Amino acid sequence: MGKLDASDRPRIGGLANTVKARISTDLDERREALGKAELEARLIAEAIDVTMPGQYRPQGHLHPLQSTIDRILDILVGLGYQVAEGPEMESDYYNFEALNMPADHPARDMQDTFYLTDGNLLRTHTSSVQIRHMEEQEPPIRVVAPGRVYRRDAVDATHSAVFHQVELLAVDEGLTFTDLKGTVKTLIQALFGDLPIRFRASFFPFTEPSAEVDVLWQGKWLEVLGCGMVDPNVLKAVGCDPETYSGFAAGFGVERFAMVLHGMDDIRRLYASDLRFLRQF
Repeated sequence: MGKLDASDRPRIGGLANTVKARISTDLDERREALGKAELEARLIAEAIDVTMPGQYRPQGHLHPLQSTIDRILDILVGLGYQVAEGPEMESDYYNFEALNMPADHPARDMQDTFYLTDGNLLRTHTSSVQIRHMEEQEPPIRVVAPGRVYRRDAVDATHSAVFHQVELLAVDEGLTFTDLKGTVKTLIQALFGDLPIRFRASFFPFTEPSAEVDVLWQGKWLEVLGCGMVDPNVLKAVGCDPETYSGFAAGFGVERFAMVLHGMDDIRRLYASDLRFLRQF
């Protein structure tokens, strides 16, 4: 530009600016076109067909014992019961004495109970949880106690030395055997459907009167649980006046319920950790 004649500089300068603007515009348009092409190529490469079936990955699920316990607890919590837990290693007092079991009761025998070297034992039922709860809580009480229990049983198709129980307890003023029957019937029908139910007179040290409950399952009467009105001596042991309060209790083995509900023929299948079996549930 410095070598141009002064009269030509404005014209040449204007032309130079026009060319510069055109080149800049062309570069911007080309840059934008290349960016769009790159984006489209990336979208095509990363495209996901949402109509394609997903890749299956095996999922874990609840063991049939745990699912049975959860189902039972859902029913009882819906009836107003509170879930309580307690230690699996118990003293003789909580496992036997406080439950009105005399010193000569067969359940105290070495052949039936796992005694420990320190004088304690492995609980034979979850009724001990009920005693502990009654010591800590004033009536009215509605509690359900699930847990693992231990008995010196020979292991076979229907027995195990370690199994699971669920026990329920209600203590309040004016509770009667009719209240017990209504609660048991509601629980059984929620689990098994609208089946015939019968109560048979029985005996348990911590309830009086006591009964066993059967359901008509697949054409046969099947025993499913034991129950009864809390013995006054049990109420006295926890400082509860039996003249004012009454209560009822019921207990049953979870394995029995799981076997019936799922059509199992051998309780040992529940502990074998055989995935071919467990994946059915």
